[in-house]
Amino acid sequence: MTAQPDQRITISVDAMGGDKGPATVISGMAKSAEKNPELGYILHGPEDELREMIARRRGGQMLLDRISFRDARDVVTMEDKPSHVVRHGKGTSMWSTLESVRLGEAHGAVSCGNTGALMALSMMRLRKLPGVTRPAIAILWPSRNPQGFNVMLDVGADVRADATDLLQFALMGASYARNGLDLPRPRIGLLNVGTEEHKGRSELKKAHEMIESFADRANFEFVGFVEGGDIPGNRTDVIITDGFTGNVAIKTGEGTASLIGDLLREAFRYSPLSRIASVLALTSLKRLQKRIDPRRVNGGVFLGLNGTVVKSHGGADDTGVSAAIKLAFQLAKSDFSEKLAARVASTVELAQDEVHFASATQEKQEGS
Repeated sequence: MTAQPDQRITISVDAMGGDKGPATVISGMAKSAEKNPELGYILHGPEDELREMIARRRGGQMLLDRISFRDARDVVTMEDKPSHVVRHGKGTSMWSTLESVRLGEAHGAVSCGNTGALMALSMMRLRKLPGVTRPAIAILWPSRNPQGFNVMLDVGADVRADATDLLQFALMGASYARNGLDLPRPRIGLLNVGTEEHKGRSELKKAHEMIESFADRANFEFVGFVEGGDIPGNRTDVIITDGFTGNVAIKTGEGTASLIGDLLREAFRYSPLSRIASVLALTSLKRLQKRIDPRRVNGGVFLGLNGTVVKSHGGADDTGVSAAIKLAFQLAKSDFSEKLAARVASTVELAQDEVHFASATQEKQEGS
């Protein structure tokens, strides 16, 4: 669904499934609506309950005027297996949320629900883009770059990834960086255990060759292998890895950020003098908190599908939900899905040629 210049951007929102309940989702919607007059919603869940929640809010009528409801009584829980949801989830708010995108009623979808179930339903209802082997989840990671963030993918859509998958991740990540971070020629790095070209598994070495050969044709700069320390650095704009490694990395980062926050609070409570120091440093601490606040970049984008789907953290508060909606809104406004589809379509044939060439070369080397 393409957004026209004067058209309201409609985001399909799953009200259920998050850890904090629908009231938090509604509060996040209200925050985004206040800042974006072009934004409209389709809200999925038990309609009577949701209407009552919104009506009780201050300014609730204004929000109601921008919402269309889709009554969905069932909920996908965090414990539900994706296979069960695919077979029996038709009456859930998550299914209904994706259906609005599939039918062209909405420009994108946002859900705080079960990640595995959301990905499985997204692939079933929206389908993968032609030529995409594996969809990927891309997140924004705070970094030292001028834009403030790096794109990282995959972070959990699939734990496996071969060389061709990693090449597709690079192409999709470059497109996301152009549309999400406004970077005309993003720098791509391939995560490895070292920066030397002889290090790493065979599929990483093969992916290195393939991504490097596509850099000029796909209009990005390939910086080669990067290490874990480069994820928050300024050497690259997009980090490419498999879902297992990416998911471990983001969970480690979240845990480390939480630990640093706890240690800072403990340090400033240590003595009366340190408490005075905390007051004097309050402005700088607030600036630091805002800079690394994970809620501001809440939202993993499912790349490689026929539609924009943003997965909000299950435990997100209203600020986090608002950030996820804002991301879906920005991508819809830039016609990201259409641009990504065009990018993937234009490179599929070239990628296949590259794979065949690489395979033939390897066979020739093994036979000599």
